[in-house]
Amino acid sequence: MRPRPTTTATTPTPEIPTVLTLGVEEEFLLLDPVTGESMPVADRVRDALSGTAREQSRQEFRHSMVEMVTPVSPDLGQLREHLVTLRRAAARAAEAAGARLVAVGATPVCEAHRTVPDEQRYHDMSRRFGPVAHDPAVCGCHVHIGVPDRELAVQVCNHLRPWLPVVQALTTNSPLHDGRDTGHASWRSMQLERWPSIGPTPHFQSAADYDATVRDLITAGVMLDAAMAYWYARPSASYPTVEIRVGDVCPTVDDTVLIAGLVRALVATAIGDIRDGVPAQRIRDCLVAAAHWRAAHDGVDGDLVDLRTGRPRPAWDLVDDMLDIVTPALTRHGDLDLVRRQMDRVRQEGTGATRQRQVMADTGGDVRVVLAHLAAQTIAA
Repeated sequence: MRPRPTTTATTPTPEIPTVLTLGVEEEFLLLDPVTGESMPVADRVRDALSGTAREQSRQEFRHSMVEMVTPVSPDLGQLREHLVTLRRAAARAAEAAGARLVAVGATPVCEAHRTVPDEQRYHDMSRRFGPVAHDPAVCGCHVHIGVPDRELAVQVCNHLRPWLPVVQALTTNSPLHDGRDTGHASWRSMQLERWPSIGPTPHFQSAADYDATVRDLITAGVMLDAAMAYWYARPSASYPTVEIRVGDVCPTVDDTVLIAGLVRALVATAIGDIRDGVPAQRIRDCLVAAAHWRAAHDGVDGDLVDLRTGRPRPAWDLVDDMLDIVTPALTRHGDLDLVRRQMDRVRQEGTGATRQRQVMADTGGDVRVVLAHLAAQTIAA
């Protein structure tokens, strides 16, 4: 076995801006307004988009999904405007195609049409991974934070490992599958575990170590290419960013803005620690995986694993610890009041999963009412 590279780049480190930029990718389901079943109309939805909304849309792995990608934003206010504009444009296009745009993490009822789009890469994935590639659609929220130095980006991912289960718990928005409650706050997370290249980010010594590991996994047949390194945090394959992809798509714009603000503060805090010489905590991979499972199961309505100690604690105690740690970064970016206000709202209302379950309870288990509620929340300003 050849040794893993441990050296770091010798080129000068670019200056990291005091204020880190943000961008968000949101995936949405296209559902039948009456039955709640997935509708394979993504091509028609994208054709109905125009201008900036069309340019900011992306084809996804399912005909029943559409992805909208915000422009780069310097602050949460501008990010919010982009999110509202793109969600509403996509919802209008979905309505024109006879569907509803719904921000939900996993297919809630059923998906009869599971063929992949007619692109070579998608066909290759289908052949390699078989039925796993044809699981019902799942939708995530991917937050990009500008980190132009790739060596630093890899180290940031190491430092984020203890806190990503907490972020995951706050984004849980997919308790339903096949019309029933799964008992998990994020069924999306459970589905994605079937893919061999999705999960907690390993600890890497350097960008060279990261790249060598990806090459080894491609050689092993686990990935088709480097873009399939679908770890929960990674240096983006396309942009000079750290990409956090652990969360379900959020039900509302305010939920997404909250998560984006928290993620930016976590990245900024990690950068500060790295430059102060604070090493990333080394945590056993199996324990990190256990923490993510617990986050997907309980959300913030139960306990989470505190990866600093390996012990379970009430979820909101860990959320409060995380807020305390990132408060200086939130203050520096002008986000502290907004994040605290939105966090208080989530503390009172619950995550998307909690809200879906409440609607289910109030309506005697009527999934159609839940989906109508989610559709309204998707475009609420």
